[in-house]
Amino acid sequence: MTSRSVAYIIVGQGLAGSAVALQLLRQGKRILVIDQPSRNTSSRIAAGLFNPITGRKMVKTWMADSLFPYLFNFYREAESLTARKFFHPMPLYRPFHSIEEQNEWMGKSATPAYAPYIEKITTGSTYPNVNDPYGGLLLQQCGYVDTTTYTAAVGELIAREGILLQEDLDENALTIGQGVVRYRDVEAGGIIFCNGVHTTPWFNWLPVKPLKGEAIRIRASFDEHVILNRGVYMVPTGEPGAWRVGATYDFQNSGPGVTESARKELHDKINELVHFPVDVTGQEWGVRPTTPDRRPLLGKHPENDSVFVFNGMGTKGVSLAPYFSEVLIQALQNMKPLNKEVDIERYKLLYWTSPK
Repeated sequence: MTSRSVAYIIVGQGLAGSAVALQLLRQGKRILVIDQPSRNTSSRIAAGLFNPITGRKMVKTWMADSLFPYLFNFYREAESLTARKFFHPMPLYRPFHSIEEQNEWMGKSATPAYAPYIEKITTGSTYPNVNDPYGGLLLQQCGYVDTTTYTAAVGELIAREGILLQEDLDENALTIGQGVVRYRDVEAGGIIFCNGVHTTPWFNWLPVKPLKGEAIRIRASFDEHVILNRGVYMVPTGEPGAWRVGATYDFQNSGPGVTESARKELHDKINELVHFPVDVTGQEWGVRPTTPDRRPLLGKHPENDSVFVFNGMGTKGVSLAPYFSEVLIQALQNMKPLNKEVDIERYKLLYWTSPK
């Protein structure tokens, strides 16, 4: 059988794999991507929210000053390359719980670290039927990516300009040597594993922990051009009156399927955030690949220069994958060393044992 030649094989085409594929296609590289789209990944059920101020304590997310300018350019260029619309920048509104919180953000808004991300601070109720008696924080450089449309559009681009196999990776058909990788009749210079919680023998020593998340779809008579976020997020879907609400975090149960407990939790929380009727129309689930230090996993296998990993995006794949996919590509092309905070070397001494 005659071999076909590509620069790289990518395993997985969620947010991580899609970003890596786009980086390589932009360089004119020919690639093979192996992905099973029927798998219930977080990429395809996620609301796709990106937000520079996160967490219960509402602090600027790690590396926000680099990640957010990059992602705006990345997704806009991706829309141009694929001729599809999936990137939706819009403000995010977080109601204050108290006068004290309001005063704290009045002070933060004047600091150079936070000022670029704050569009406005309000001191009284801002949106009709939203529980915000103390006003709230209106953030900019936020929005959402329609992840279903995005991954489908990137898949179509891969199929046109490279090779896309919609199947599970057949480990028996994979041969990896130093400097050459073969999958069936395709030969490549390297392979990049972007397969989330689905392990491969090459990187099963990395501490990727599945975090199950569930979200609900609702219909509501709220038509403001804004994302609501307090306790839960409420993100528009592009269809009038249709919103996504999420997400739950379940480290204990990563089993398949939706649960009534998650549905009740999200329904109760959205009713605390808003005062308008909410009609639940659907429910979804997915499993996110997380790491102990909440940093992505990038790097080269300890014993093979042809094998790489790009994983561990956790709950922030939409904002992390664009920037760090370029970091990975630069590293594997020997252009730039990896940031120690994301390099898998940080786990090598703890978890990896060389096969005998």
